[in-house]
Amino acid sequence: MIYEPSDDTYLLCETVEKKIERKNLKILEMGFGSGYILEFLHNRGFKNLIGADINGVAVKNLKKKGFNAVKSNLFSNIYGKFDLIVFNPPYLPHDKDEDNESSIITTGGKHGSEIINRFLGDAKNHLTEKGKIFLLISSLTKGIDCGDYNKNLLSEKKLFFEKLEVWELAI
Repeated sequence: MIYEPSDDTYLLCETVEKKIERKNLKILEMGFGSGYILEFLHNRGFKNLIGADINGVAVKNLKKKGFNAVKSNLFSNIYGKFDLIVFNPPYLPHDKDEDNESSIITTGGKHGSEIINRFLGDAKNHLTEKGKIFLLISSLTKGIDCGDYNKNLLSEKKLFFEKLEVWELAI
């Protein structure tokens, strides 16, 4: 199963478009799913793009579209540094009633933050000196550990059952 674009995807796209002016940045999208965000960025003039996803089918589909894509469990197969890392992670807390196939793309662990915290632990090793992370999070996610990162709220959207936020994180 591949995550399809939704409110969180669109909020992240809008935020990148508003906040990033330089088109020559080296950008990594972690967990690209359908590839919507990478296509969105490409269509707005961003050219130095790479995607990483744990799903081999998603990687194959994105490569067919001409994008640079790597099968990777977070940073396990990612080398180099990036000016911007964009991540719309699985962020929902575990729901025992959700089927396994769906939970793989939506659930970030018991509290929703476990994948995010693993990502943040490794991401600093893949940022350039002035590199940034744009991270989508939900008000339903508990226990995010930003560690040494400086956090800035860039945008938010209130939905019926949650509030989505895009954070800018930098060291």
